[in-house]
Amino acid sequence: MIKVCKFGGSSLANSKQFKKIKKIVNSEEDRKVIIASACGKSNKNDHKVTDLLYLCIAHKKYGMSYDSILNEIKNKHLQIINDLKLNFDLENEIKRIKSLLDKNGNVDEILSFGEYLSSKLLSLYLKCDYVDAKDVICFNYDGSINFEKTKESLLKYLKTNKKVVIPGFYGSLPNGVIKIMSRGGSDITGSIIANVIDADIYENWTDVSGIYVCDPRIISNPKKIELITYSELREMSYMGANVLHEEAIYPVKNKNIPINIRNTNDYLENGTLIVSNTDKKKTPPISGITGKKDFLVISIAKINSSNELGFLKRILDIFDNYRIPVVLVTTAIDSFSIILDKSKIKNDIYEVCNEIKTSLKCDEVSLYDNLSLVCVVGRGMKDKKGISGKIFSLLGENDINIRTISQGADEISIIVGVDDDNYEKTIKCIYERFVK
Repeated sequence: MIKVCKFGGSSLANSKQFKKIKKIVNSEEDRKVIIASACGKSNKNDHKVTDLLYLCIAHKKYGMSYDSILNEIKNKHLQIINDLKLNFDLENEIKRIKSLLDKNGNVDEILSFGEYLSSKLLSLYLKCDYVDAKDVICFNYDGSINFEKTKESLLKYLKTNKKVVIPGFYGSLPNGVIKIMSRGGSDITGSIIANVIDADIYENWTDVSGIYVCDPRIISNPKKIELITYSELREMSYMGANVLHEEAIYPVKNKNIPINIRNTNDYLENGTLIVSNTDKKKTPPISGITGKKDFLVISIAKINSSNELGFLKRILDIFDNYRIPVVLVTTAIDSFSIILDKSKIKNDIYEVCNEIKTSLKCDEVSLYDNLSLVCVVGRGMKDKKGISGKIFSLLGENDINIRTISQGADEISIIVGVDDDNYEKTIKCIYERFVK
């Protein structure tokens, strides 16, 4: 059996966390490939190394000194080196970062140093081989992953039975230039590697003991999800649950490799297992409740638009032209509601509304900018009659007005739009009635 283990930033925040990783990795021989994130925060006043690197770049861009920030990065790693008595030339690595900053070097290469440094230190501490991600994670020029070349490159380093440590978050283009992934990309690195080596399981180690039914900041001590499918997790990730990067699902899903979310600080907990399919007999109606605040709704009405060929497409083309992503579309006979993330709209919304009204000759275009979306996810809902009706009745009983409703034919999720002021209340009501 082969296990790929990814450790997040909180698991690499300090020497104490490094010792926990060593205990976990050495407890099972099957844990062959270890993916490391950049060092995270030790406490609420601390800073993530990647954030500090971004800050260095910003200071350089505006002609400000970044020496104190670079010194903070140095001291954070130096503390780990001294505590664990590691033999590592940190001074030279800090000089490399400074040289890249001074020369306005490749930003992606500068940002890759967080994972590079933590992985170097972890490999020394675990006495494992170090494999640089730039040598094994192969991007195409369009930013996609070349799985075939990645597999070919990686297998060269896995011929021995020795464990390896690989940095997450970055790889290289065909010309050798370093390219990073989106934030949280170490999850994706682990997923890609699990795919190309046909791992038996992908363990994602973080600072929580799995995925919870809903946000612990809203519900105190919510139930943990023991088992969930990729499809359900995708729904939850898209709507706000952020334990795992949503792009990390696809590479392992394609090969039916289970993902196990585990807690570095409580390694005996089994965590949450994410799989392709589960036994329907053991499936609860609702697996998770998640959501987000701060959405905006554009309501569009035009008499007889339902008979006008391509009307909805022309609406969506306008958003596409302004590069505004559409979150959700709900429809009636002659009206449409377009739901958008307010943070993605910027200053274009009034121009968009005006263009929709004039170019499509709409009777009415109106805005509502106080919407939250609450998503109820569960593969078992389609086998339990009346779940959606019970949810709507429950919200009505609690004086919560439903502004939008969306449910797909697969019945894996129900999304309701409510006022921002009712966001937490909605989640609490559904949890108390259907989960607790």
